[in-house]
Amino acid sequence: MSDIKELTKEVLKFRDERDWKQFHNPKDVSISLALEAAELLEHFQWKTPEEIAAHVKTGKEDISDELADVLYWVLVLSHDLKIDLADALKKKLIKNAQKYPVEKSKGRITKYNKF
Repeated sequence: MSDIKELTKEVLKFRDERDWKQFHNPKDVSISLALEAAELLEHFQWKTPEEIAAHVKTGKEDISDELADVLYWVLVLSHDLKIDLADALKKKLIKNAQKYPVEKSKGRITKYNKF
């Protein structure tokens, strides 16, 4: 069984033990995902690269918690919408490889439509 499937099972067990599915619709789960991503961003907002490097060392557990919260909601949403995340990522990487061919994008931050 893939790690994604195993993690999804654990997330759903956690949710179902608390009878929270009744509150989970795509809109509210997406909002929760965005809020957790924003909490992750707070760890880096207004910091210089040097301050970020120091914060990553001292705040790694808090950053890890926020990343885990983001993943939690990604797994819930993908399950509820019946999206195979592994398959979706593979397909997206193929699309991105076409948008960002190595010969045009290597070492550059230019968006694909600006090459």
